[in-house]
Amino acid sequence: MRVAVALAAAGAALAAAAGCSASADAAGSGGGSAPPSSSAPATSEKPAEPSATPSETKPAKPKKKPKAEASASRTPTAEPTPEGPEVLMAVGDESEQVRELQARLRAEGVFGQGPTAYYGPVTADAVSAFQEDRGLPRTGETDVVTWERLLARTDEPTRDELYPPTSQAMEKPDPRCTEGRVLCVSKRSDTLRWMKDGEVLAAMDVRFGSQYTPTREGVFEVFLKSRHHVSTLYDTPMPYAMFFSGGQAVHYSADFAATGYAGASHGCVNVRDEAKIAKLFGDVRVGDKVVVYD
Repeated sequence: MRVAVALAAAGAALAAAAGCSASADAAGSGGGSAPPSSSAPATSEKPAEPSATPSETKPAKPKKKPKAEASASRTPTAEPTPEGPEVLMAVGDESEQVRELQARLRAEGVFGQGPTAYYGPVTADAVSAFQEDRGLPRTGETDVVTWERLLARTDEPTRDELYPPTSQAMEKPDPRCTEGRVLCVSKRSDTLRWMKDGEVLAAMDVRFGSQYTPTREGVFEVFLKSRHHVSTLYDTPMPYAMFFSGGQAVHYSADFAATGYAGASHGCVNVRDEAKIAKLFGDVRVGDKVVVYD
């Protein structure tokens, strides 16, 4: 019985190893390293109070303090001058506010990864870049002034911007994608967003043609849908094909799913998540707009 259980466990492990899943590194990291463990704060040691030693002879008559000394003892200690604005977030912090910070920095084009909610060196560098752009001291820490400037320059992040559904960091969509039903395809971030009136309904990783068979850029329309299409030119399957320019289409690619960005298409927009494109294929209609941009 124990042998059978061991064999079953080994078989399950082999099946899991054969699967294909995106790693945490593929999704991007905000800080590059796990948050450091907190250590106990150092205690400040006060010098011991001197103890009074009784006199062995006749007690001396108490001396009067000089007027200047007595006056100085009654003068209150001056409060220290603050060195700068209050720091809200810094390296080592982890919170939803850090996630929002990263999403807003990405909207400004200085943070090139998906939000992780952890404030690491990458986030600090992005904050420094933003501070330099705005003429602020480059500290890498998000103080009150830096945060207020960032809030004034960026919109409140959407859920997809806070929790991106792709392994690539998505930039702000092209303005041509914000009206109507649009397949918004970005060569800049290797992503496709399915949008309706500016709202992102789905997003997925994509890849494009090589330099010899480039994917065309511009504004197109879906003119043909073919669920079980096979290329007559290359004799390769093109499941869930949605054609938008000649023989170029958005479709599922088993090769992309297997090899990732090591390969390229013959000009089509390849999608590697079959479940996502299967749903997308059901939602998209002939006549819907396709925007491909760099």
